[in-house]
Amino acid sequence: MVSATETASEHSTDRSGLFRLLSYNIQVGIRTGTFRQYVTGGWKHILPHRDRLRTLAAIADQMRGYDLVAVQEADAGSLRTGFLGQTEYLARRGGYPWWIERTNRRVGRLAQHSIGALSRTQPERIERFALPGRVPGRGGIMMDFGSGEGRLSVVVVHLALGRQTRQQQLDFIADLIADSPHAVVMGDFNAPHGAPEMRRFFARTELVEPIAELNTWPAWRPLHNFDHILTTPELCVERMEVLDDSPSDHLPIAVDLTLPSACSVPVT
Repeated sequence: MVSATETASEHSTDRSGLFRLLSYNIQVGIRTGTFRQYVTGGWKHILPHRDRLRTLAAIADQMRGYDLVAVQEADAGSLRTGFLGQTEYLARRGGYPWWIERTNRRVGRLAQHSIGALSRTQPERIERFALPGRVPGRGGIMMDFGSGEGRLSVVVVHLALGRQTRQQQLDFIADLIADSPHAVVMGDFNAPHGAPEMRRFFARTELVEPIAELNTWPAWRPLHNFDHILTTPELCVERMEVLDDSPSDHLPIAVDLTLPSACSVPVT
């Protein structure tokens, strides 16, 4: 975990007393508005381009006002980003004092595929873990806030494309949070709410999805709910929504929670 001491702005929100979460697949700062741009802009996944920083700045501005943000498809600093660590950049520009990162796949100097989390509260415990799968390169971050019966565990993931592998990964996560009194699992699952592996995951855990059909992909015409924020029942959901504007190919998904009195996570 790194402290982003040189914060860009002070946190502000008009939803006092809520713990506000956001999950965002940022597609390494590539602006995408049509399927055709996956082909015409594919080189941007390998080489640097001048618009990337402008896109990241727009994404960071969308993240302001949340207490914890899960980031998928970030880059830890490689040739394609001008060696800019994207999670750190988002934390500093967004005014987050703490940021956590896990690099899942390293391709030399060309790419550093990562996930991350931005937090206004310092976690008491952090675990970075690899997810199972035939092809390595998927992993997650687990953060614990508080202790004992008031502990809140937040897990950030980006799951595999294949269904069988996703099921293995979800089984792993179910075991990981088995002893957590309160939990949130959030990120890009690459699967809709009703997929068989998701139903199995819900059956193995107490997790629920407050609103099951919030579509997030593709951003310009959202048809699929691949991005999720799942919560245990004691976490009271006051608001859940998909933000309707995104330069990435995914729309971000957000939730406002009222935490049980036993939870010691500071909220503003």
